Amino acid sequence: MDGPLLRFEGVSKSYAAPVRGAVAPPAALDGLDLDVARGELLTLLGPSGSGKTTTLMLLAGFETPDAGRILLEGRDIARLPPHRRGIGVVFQSYALFPHMTVAGNVGFPLEARGIPRAERAQRVARALEMVRLPDLADRRPAQLSGGQQQRVALARAMVFEPPVVLLDEPLGALDKALREEMQHEIRTLHRRLGLTMLYVTHDQSEALTLSDRIAVLAGGRLRQVATPRALYDEPEDAFVAGFVGENNRLPATLLRPAPEGAVLRLDGGAQVRARLAGAVEPGTRCVVMVRPERVAVSVASAPAGALSARLAEALFQGDHIRLRLALPDGAEIVARRPVGEALPAPGSEVALAWAPDEARAFREGVS
Repeated sequence: MDGPLLRFEGVSKSYAAPVRGAVAPPAALDGLDLDVARGELLTLLGPSGSGKTTTLMLLAGFETPDAGRILLEGRDIARLPPHRRGIGVVFQSYALFPHMTVAGNVGFPLEARGIPRAERAQRVARALEMVRLPDLADRRPAQLSGGQQQRVALARAMVFEPPVVLLDEPLGALDKALREEMQHEIRTLHRRLGLTMLYVTHDQSEALTLSDRIAVLAGGRLRQVATPRALYDEPEDAFVAGFVGENNRLPATLLRPAPEGAVLRLDGGAQVRARLAGAVEPGTRCVVMVRPERVAVSVASAPAGALSARLAEALFQGDHIRLRLALPDGAEIVARRPVGEALPAPGSEVALAWAPDEARAFREGVS
């Protein structure tokens, strides 16, 4: 069918009751408009209290919106009970039944839907094959590792072939190595089966790794929806620029806009260039944001537009060297350089530079 598989239209939700004469409490979700395409893995990313889990709970049917519509395949499901939505859910705790076997857990949604025993057994076997656990059907959850339990929960969410699978921080309890392995597993399953997935996380790296698109939320509002690359390279506001990946923040004043990069004066007096985010008038207070890997560090003669700095510290981080650089006014910039690159000794005077189109300038206070 044409159009998105899933659509949120003006969806709002507040948990706190208003008090007469008091300022209205902020909404957990405030007028969400969001489309999810069929076969897409879209991640809801944001800090605690941003509204991402509320969005998932509203879609699953565990909460009811105060306003707006939630359309699944064109049908408004906002006020349907969970069991009538046919949506698969994977929780962070996995929520497996400890008294049931793996096969019993995976087959439970089919049994609840009255699927005959023979067909149920075939579909359970197929689901366990998909998550690479065909030999563990008779084990109990307590006999499984964390990664195996996560796969069982995923199989249970997929076994009845739902139109959408929701995943609420499903990898949060796993160690780093297993989390990265399961990210690969989820991404592989998504691509192979063409599943539509809505994934909730506060982990930026996880979102960038897994997603077709990422929806960034903060304070109950949608800030930006884009592909991982576009979100990282083209943030629309200072919050997104600071939340998705690491960014240096340099207070500045806009001197003049220019096609080749606006000219801004940092608070320490140096002038730099950056791309303006939106229309900004000369004299406006801004914040210049540049990612650590985009900062070039040189001990040679400073190129035009370079900043003078002192190398305060160089830290080995495994796949890169993290440099902490002090500007004359006491401000700091972080740079990231490849392992093996020749670097000056700590305490050395260096020059810092970046291409104008690799830095963004946002109006101060607008985030």
